[in-house]
Amino acid sequence: MMYKYTGRIFKIPFPFTDLSGTKSRPALALCEPDEYGDIEFVFITTKKAGRFRNTLDLPDGLLPFPSKIHADKIFLLHKDIIQKELAEIEPNLLDKLLRILTLKDTERYYKNIHFPSQNRIFVKEKDAIHYAGRVFDEKEMLNLVDSSLDFWLTEGRYADSFTSGLGKFLNINYVMLVNSGSSANLLALSALTSPLLKDRRIVPGDEVITVAAGFPTTVNPIIQNQAVPVFIDVDLGTYVPATEAVAKAVTSKTKAVMIAHTMGIPFDAAELRKLCDEHGLWLIEDCCDALGSRINSNYLGTFGDLATFSFYPAHQITMGEGGAVVTNDQQIARIVMSFRDWGRDCYCSGGKNNSCGRRFSQQFGTLPFGYDHKYVYSHIGYNLKVTDMQAAIGCAQLEKLDKFISARQKNWAVLRQALKPYEDHLILPETPASSDPCYFGFVITVREDAGFTRNELTAFLEKNKIETRNLFCGNLIRHPAYENTKYRVVGDLKNTDIIMNNTFFIGVYPGLKPEQIDYIVEIFDQFFTQK
Repeated sequence: MMYKYTGRIFKIPFPFTDLSGTKSRPALALCEPDEYGDIEFVFITTKKAGRFRNTLDLPDGLLPFPSKIHADKIFLLHKDIIQKELAEIEPNLLDKLLRILTLKDTERYYKNIHFPSQNRIFVKEKDAIHYAGRVFDEKEMLNLVDSSLDFWLTEGRYADSFTSGLGKFLNINYVMLVNSGSSANLLALSALTSPLLKDRRIVPGDEVITVAAGFPTTVNPIIQNQAVPVFIDVDLGTYVPATEAVAKAVTSKTKAVMIAHTMGIPFDAAELRKLCDEHGLWLIEDCCDALGSRINSNYLGTFGDLATFSFYPAHQITMGEGGAVVTNDQQIARIVMSFRDWGRDCYCSGGKNNSCGRRFSQQFGTLPFGYDHKYVYSHIGYNLKVTDMQAAIGCAQLEKLDKFISARQKNWAVLRQALKPYEDHLILPETPASSDPCYFGFVITVREDAGFTRNELTAFLEKNKIETRNLFCGNLIRHPAYENTKYRVVGDLKNTDIIMNNTFFIGVYPGLKPEQIDYIVEIFDQFFTQK
């Protein structure tokens, strides 16, 4: 080891005030002496761990007796107290010890800084009630710091753990992590343009059925790949389209359907799957709002040829920024990874080589025979990968997902029951038959004859510290970005325009306390009392 003290075991007098040398203990130095000559030590003992929870076994033979390093307490002692050197530990053991100590400090930071703010008593009219927010504890921070200590940075052990865990949760074969839900949508649609799909590939001018009442990055990939979005209307209350509306939009030019389960409410993915199979269409489920929602006990994301998820802080789980594309089709999975990883043909994971066993023995295009497969590009791709630090946060969040789902459903149900008396004025959200949603928010549409406007109601809520949000774009084709875009509309978009003018949502996320939900209801009661 390159240091004189760090990682070495020394004989130290104990207690420290007794320098006669009659009693001593082995202690491990954690650092070099500071400017005052002081060194941080942890002690080593033959005793059982007892009340100490952070211990490491020393390798047999390093000291004359079986020993443990106790990492629960650090002692700052002057180097002159050292009697003699006894042994030196291996770097991997020092790594484990320093991780324990670093993570212990991280946990202490969480408990002293974040925990008190997360558990403050809610003060009416003073504390804001957000529509969404990250919900976490020390586990997310411990994972994040642990990953940063690896300094692997790109996809690594935490990414492997997350993709495995999400795949098991959804019961799906392939999970590809990306840097956002929007990137996931871009990759899902782009994958269907691959020449490897032959006659089924989407080419410029092909049509993709979607909705205008949603988020732009569900539609943008269609336009970015020079296909034509075909817009259909949605139903009020669920804010997703009926299968019949999709069926009416199908023509000989249709190649795919790409629709979001808006706000966690499922469209009838089982019936739409049948329709797509009948017409030979691809189905992409945008599940960015809907992780944990189900139809007939099957999770959303398992009905489409591909599905996408977002792990932005407002969604069901977060890794800060992040997303995923999922599929059960190996060929599609490899195409997605190609588009994600610069368009390269090689599907080796980071740090791996020659997974195909033919790295230098293939012919590609007009490249020389045997050109290194790691640098062969078969698609016009991007770099949309995630970091292992993001995945580390996601792993801790995934462990909480079942609780998060239950909390969202409970909050939604309380609001649904409490606001029921106002249904003459408000269209309250509905749960489709055979579905079990994990709600992103609580969506409300002010009726045309309500006697007040959406803006009047949302202004009253915001004045009382209750955050509101419009239902995303309202009507996407009325935004400046789409004025000169080629698209087609089937039927009218009457409900979409109503959503644009009259619809908003409030939060149901797991960070909301019961007293905050009660306060939301109280403010609605006040509004209607005044009306």
